[in-house]
Amino acid sequence: MSDTIIYHNPKCGTSRNTLALIRNAGIEPQVILYLETPPSRAQLVQLVADCGLSVREVLRAKGDLYDELGLADPKWTDDELLDFMVAHPILINRPIVVTPKGTALCRPSEKVLDILHQAQQGPFTKEDGEVVIDAKGQYVKDLAKP
Repeated sequence: MSDTIIYHNPKCGTSRNTLALIRNAGIEPQVILYLETPPSRAQLVQLVADCGLSVREVLRAKGDLYDELGLADPKWTDDELLDFMVAHPILINRPIVVTPKGTALCRPSEKVLDILHQAQQGPFTKEDGEVVIDAKGQYVKDLAKP
């Protein structure tokens, strides 16, 4: 079993790009389709903590359900927000990736590069045409730094 896990939604472009970047590093991750197999409450609490984010930062703040439930209201406690995410996994922001180097909510998808334990093996272009990794396997934005 892989030591890299992605909580993935194949309908999400960011999630697809993140998975492709992991594979571009020669890693075949364990792919958890979290809408079909959601994390338990305890797992979700651990993922949030390991990401170093607040519960609200891991809450997906888009979509009809978020609006219908009024989740933008600051009255909701972290425990209540976690309960909503467990009951409705679509409210978990994605993708969350776990590697030996750490755990991250990979938005944008390039955030995964910070926690991959293997280098990119070739060029990579996002679905929208943005070049992220050059032919030498280097992060393009790194090349722009002085």
